[in-house]
Amino acid sequence: MTGWDIKPQGVQGQLKTVGGNAGELQTALNALITAMSEAAQAAGTAVPGSAAETRLQGPVAPGHAPPTQKALGPVAAALGQYLSVRKTEFDSMADRIEACILGAVKATNEYLEGDLDSAKHAQDAARAVNLGALREQPRGGK
Repeated sequence: MTGWDIKPQGVQGQLKTVGGNAGELQTALNALITAMSEAAQAAGTAVPGSAAETRLQGPVAPGHAPPTQKALGPVAAALGQYLSVRKTEFDSMADRIEACILGAVKATNEYLEGDLDSAKHAQDAARAVNLGALREQPRGGK
């Protein structure tokens, strides 16, 4: 590890690039979820109009109609299932990005402090996507 030669300004520049790309990914994922939600609502159902809504059970305030919930059609159900299956992949992407950023910051800071062992631990934690270790404050503070 004594062969490390980190340029903090270079790390900072790369983190800005990664942060910008992560923001674009978040925007794209939010747009995907919005578009799929709109598609599910527009897809309709495979039931006649009067059965397209389900009245929810429970107390109702005087003068108000009972709340209803739109019935889901097969397309909406499939889109919902697709998103629920992909959620773990989306979460994994977010965790890996966070681990990379936190690991780079922590390893660089430890390197600048002269603590190469802690820098290596930060690097290893980022590689293992160990967010708990990376979120800890340096020097034992939390």
